[in-house]
Amino acid sequence: MDQQQTFHIKQEEAKDGYGRFSIEPLAQGYGQTLGSAIRRVLLSSLPGAAVTQVTISGLKHQFGTVKGVQEDGVDLLLNLKKLRVAYSGDKPVKLELSAKGPGEVTASQIKTPAQVKITNPDLVLAHLATSQTKLDIDMQVETGSGYSPAEDRKTNKVGLIPLDADFSPVKRVNYKVEETRVGRLTNYDKLTMEIWTDGTINSADSLKKAAEIIIGYFGQVVSPSTAAAPVPTQSIAGSQSNSLTIEELGLPTRIANALSKNGYENVSDLLSADKAELAKVRNMGEKSIKVIEAALKEKGISWEG
Repeated sequence: MDQQQTFHIKQEEAKDGYGRFSIEPLAQGYGQTLGSAIRRVLLSSLPGAAVTQVTISGLKHQFGTVKGVQEDGVDLLLNLKKLRVAYSGDKPVKLELSAKGPGEVTASQIKTPAQVKITNPDLVLAHLATSQTKLDIDMQVETGSGYSPAEDRKTNKVGLIPLDADFSPVKRVNYKVEETRVGRLTNYDKLTMEIWTDGTINSADSLKKAAEIIIGYFGQVVSPSTAAAPVPTQSIAGSQSNSLTIEELGLPTRIANALSKNGYENVSDLLSADKAELAKVRNMGEKSIKVIEAALKEKGISWEG
């Protein structure tokens, strides 16, 4: 088969934040070639938006508390990191939250500019104890790709708390390669891809954007003097994986909170820990260790501790 022969892309399933696609027929070996490249770009290089820093009235640092708020500073920040924002502007924008108790506070109560949309408005941010309890939060949203650790935005301003920012709108990607038939011949590949997003972009658009990024790089290989240079992106692959934060792993809230409260802030902290000792941490256990191992494996990280 001519390796440039037309193949077909079909979206076999589409749900909120999920899509399954089949790509066939491909020359033998090209299923793995395309699948691996597209998956890597989907997870590391697509642009997105995230909250990068916050100011919470009455909270001077992340380990403090706000009177009348059930969550402590660490829990509040963990919840704010889960906020998913659709925004494509070049400049940072401000979001504001002003809530009064009693009751729970959700992301739907955040005031946003017209160009910003919160895609998980039901996210619970905090619980306020009484009618006298107030919670005021100012947030800054920026655009980027991959992830950006809070350390990159350290500040001496009291009360201004930088957050680890997960810009990637794609949360998970699976692919598999199978044999497919063309006439009597069976030595062709069928590539099936599953894409999960955070709702700020649909799966079909994310697949298209990933392909465009790859084309940009290969265009530069073919015609270095004329091809437009692709926009530089931050990658979470390779050695940088160790800098992923605990929140970036997508762990259940109970496990993420237990790790954060015991000083485990990123993947490198986990990799240096002994599994048996970690299982003894309060609110942890053998089942929690297995959940963590699965999350690390999903990111391509092996934990030998």
